[in-house]
Amino acid sequence: MKDFRLGLYATRITRFLAGALALLLAGALGGFAAKVQAQDQSTPDEPDFIVPSRPTVSNPAQFQKPGVLQLEVGYNANFQAPGIHLQQDMPLALRFAVNRRLLLEFDGDSPSSQTVAGVRTTGAGDSQLGIQVVLQHEKESRPGLSVAYYIKLPTADSAQGLGTGRVDHNFIALVSKKIGGTTLDFNTTFLLSGRTTDNGHALSGQGALAASHNVTRRIGIQGELSGYSRSDAQSGAMLALAAVTYQINRRLVLDSGSRFGLTHDAPRSGLFAGLTVGIGDLYKHRHARGS
Repeated sequence: MKDFRLGLYATRITRFLAGALALLLAGALGGFAAKVQAQDQSTPDEPDFIVPSRPTVSNPAQFQKPGVLQLEVGYNANFQAPGIHLQQDMPLALRFAVNRRLLLEFDGDSPSSQTVAGVRTTGAGDSQLGIQVVLQHEKESRPGLSVAYYIKLPTADSAQGLGTGRVDHNFIALVSKKIGGTTLDFNTTFLLSGRTTDNGHALSGQGALAASHNVTRRIGIQGELSGYSRSDAQSGAMLALAAVTYQINRRLVLDSGSRFGLTHDAPRSGLFAGLTVGIGDLYKHRHARGS
């Protein structure tokens, strides 16, 4: 009876937060829409052609140039997670900047595989759809602020243990600030994950703080601390990440690095490598006509 009440309570909170976020996004889009063009013209710092969100857990509060379709793809491996010898996937993200304040995103983790007791299972991973709204652009005297919502679509095979088979909701607050030559990105997430042991959703929190610094014009380094609290059957954990990036040109950035578990229930270690590329500017012809 207690579990039923908790599930009902979590479901009501899910509906309330979804409605609240919808109102917030509507207000942000409606209230700021009239200001976007004027502020874009008055803002001296134009967005870069691409702004990578990988390989860190945290995302930047601001994103790429409006009209640019950005692709991020890579390889990810985690070793010695609780009960799992090896986890591997190929994360992919498509991020489209509608304008200076609105970003649409699709994420996928296919193919995905895991090795348990010497048996390897491979299949499709889960997918996500997301929207991010910039509430405040970063300036010298203030940080950039955004809110985002992501919904996980259970496209992974839960029978094979590659996913939970349940829908998750992520409500995220994003803060970014450049201090000297270092950029700080902080994300805090309120997660409502579909229970695997009962009906309803389990409540948990996530947080990540990343620092990025350009050593040269092309080479950069990144470090991050991240963690999440217990959610349903999944234990909480903390991790550290270290990465090196290399910018080929304004359209292409490579990254590689490793992560380390800081608590007992985190994967002991992990490796990753990937790239971020600007596929193209879908507003290019419109910009040309405007000029």
